[in-house]
Amino acid sequence: MSTTTYTVSGMTCAHCANSVSTEVGALAGVNHVRVDLATGQVTVTSEQPLDIEAVRGAVDEAGYELSGVAQ
Repeated sequence: MSTTTYTVSGMTCAHCANSVSTEVGALAGVNHVRVDLATGQVTVTSEQPLDIEAVRGAVDEAGYELSGVAQ
């Protein structure tokens, strides 16, 4: 198992958090996504470490911007 926390900018409401969670959660190997709206942090647990560009693409698809890895 791998857990990584990313920083996502632009999320302002529960709908934003749900959109990001849905898109990132659809990536292959993702087991759990937790979004902390107050901090903009998205914690992803997956079977293997994820390619950051795949995560960036999922966040972009949701309409937000991946600012970086928060760990």
